[in-house]
Amino acid sequence: MILDADSVRLLATSLAIAFGALGPAIAIGWIGSRAADAIGRNPEAAPKIQTMAILAIVFAEAVAIYALVVALIVKFVA
Repeated sequence: MILDADSVRLLATSLAIAFGALGPAIAIGWIGSRAADAIGRNPEAAPKIQTMAILAIVFAEAVAIYALVVALIVKFVA
């Protein structure tokens, strides 16, 4: 079976966004879990923990956005 250029491009796009979103999804779940544990242990520190958790989630989500950009470049430019 020989793949043409469009098929390879579609496969590369799919893999880029799939693997690029997998890491941030795991990281966001882990950050949320750890933040909930920390707030459960020390409720007085909830505002500081929540701020740090939201900031960490934003940085993790940025990686997924970079993966989306790469996938779109592969799809439309390469």
